[in-house]
Amino acid sequence: MKQNREYKDRLFKFIFGRDCEESKRWLLSLYNALNGSNYTDTSELTLTTIENIIYITMKNDVSFLIDNQMTLYEQQSSFNPNMPLRGLMYFAELYQIYLSRKHKALFSSKLVKIPSPRFIVLYNGGINKDDVIKLKLSDSFEVPDTSGEFEWTATMININRGHNETLQKNCKPLYDYCRYVSRVKENLKSFSLSETVNEAVDFAIRENLLDGFFKKQKMEILNMSLTEFDQEEYDYIRRQEGYEDGSHDAKLETARTALGMNLSLEQIIQLTGLSEEEINQLK
Repeated sequence: MKQNREYKDRLFKFIFGRDCEESKRWLLSLYNALNGSNYTDTSELTLTTIENIIYITMKNDVSFLIDNQMTLYEQQSSFNPNMPLRGLMYFAELYQIYLSRKHKALFSSKLVKIPSPRFIVLYNGGINKDDVIKLKLSDSFEVPDTSGEFEWTATMININRGHNETLQKNCKPLYDYCRYVSRVKENLKSFSLSETVNEAVDFAIRENLLDGFFKKQKMEILNMSLTEFDQEEYDYIRRQEGYEDGSHDAKLETARTALGMNLSLEQIIQLTGLSEEEINQLK
């Protein structure tokens, strides 16, 4: 199978974030497992996911309202310490939409009540991390602030094999999703991407993961997985080459400054180590 770039959603969202009874039932199961609750009525859950929030580079997995809580679940295959800041920006959009729909005005003399925010990052990346990590917005402050007056937290939960097994035991949809992803990652060591995904989907069908969902949605999942895991490989290569770390950003900033000082192309190349093409793009 060839990769189909029309499949923009990710598998996690396809399982837990669709506006249908099946997906809402699985999402409710995940919510119950994470919160120790026992909701069974999917009508109590309202999806609030915002599509195409490109400017904050959120992958827009699943957000929803239940029990007066505004909850966002993000699945991450690589560790990202910037999740609190990204979550803050995403929630600002969610609350703006919520207030508009409820016709609530912030300029009122009465206190405006809003759903409590809850931000969960489900991590299944290759770098070993603790079971639970609290990522704090204050860690991003240029000037350290320990007052706690301006804080925002993303709770990162490791869902890799051997981590948070009780959580997966209490939520079969999450357990089945993790089994499939683990199968893909294991196969990538020995097979091509196409062979890997096809074998993993066949495995999921044989094991009846998600109660036959992989069989019913086989073509969609194949295309989605080919796109998703290919993107992960691309992102990994970029990180290895230094295009996503601060050192490359610093080189670009130095080159901009050097261009403003009218240094020659040769001088800028020697100063930054950037290629002629990269510097010409900055021009």
